Amino acid sequence: MELDGAAKAVLDALVRFGIPAFEDTTPENARAAYAALRNPNLPLTDVAEVRDLDADGVPVKVFVPEGTGPFPALVWIHGGGWVIGSATQSEPLTRELAHLAGCVVVSVDYRLAPEHRYPAASDDALAATRWTIANAASLGIDPGRVAVGGDSAGGHLAAIVAQAMPTDLAHQVLVYPVVDMDWSPYPSSVENAHGFLLHTASMTWFREHYLGATGASWTDPTVSPIHAADEVLATVPPATVITAGFDPLRDHGSAYAERLRRNGVDVVHDHYAAQIHGFFGMGAAIPDGATAVARTARRLREVFGTA
Repeated sequence: MELDGAAKAVLDALVRFGIPAFEDTTPENARAAYAALRNPNLPLTDVAEVRDLDADGVPVKVFVPEGTGPFPALVWIHGGGWVIGSATQSEPLTRELAHLAGCVVVSVDYRLAPEHRYPAASDDALAATRWTIANAASLGIDPGRVAVGGDSAGGHLAAIVAQAMPTDLAHQVLVYPVVDMDWSPYPSSVENAHGFLLHTASMTWFREHYLGATGASWTDPTVSPIHAADEVLATVPPATVITAGFDPLRDHGSAYAERLRRNGVDVVHDHYAAQIHGFFGMGAAIPDGATAVARTARRLREVFGTA
């Protein structure tokens, strides 16, 4: 399988712009570079309302679709290696999900490393998800139809939330998730180590900023969710898992999808063999990204009973 032409064009543009690899810079510079990549002229999908709220100490952006509630809801956790990114920077994606899935999207601005190391990010993701369900009435949400999702590090955090709150959630959307802090068992971390947006060296840089000297064990399921016991995985909600062929995290998502299936969980695994890490949020430049978001929204509508 060859690399998608649109994805290659994005990679070539990053080279022309001189964007440094994450592992070659500081967290502060990485955040500035990531923010600079946002296109201020990119049109945002219309939603009925956007609210900035406090979810028990965790800032969230709430996107309300057109229509009459109570709506189903998706708690969305952005990517960025636990170090970069924000709810505002992921707004084009979360607006699109709210519109296409017909659900309220609660986008979580969790604390970032290295200023806030493990387990700050997962604590915030859990707190925001619990707050969403507890405050369903004031948010116009049906508490029985709440899903959790995220991309990359956000997928890692979403998987942890799903393990912690299995009976409270209707679905989990894991977009090229990190599921193991040990890269060595996964061939994709070698095959796609360099040249496809996310480098394996970048993953190590992110991991060191997140875990640092906390002493966290890589086999703790709140660090590496793939190491959860079978009896835990058997209880988690149905899942949509999305992977990309030219991604060092490709085999993470595939392995986690397979473990969930072996434990009786209903899994839809959408694999985009010609794609790179990050394509899901690049629908304006990469058509497969728009397709993946639309397919995910249809899946959520099926889960929520609004298809």
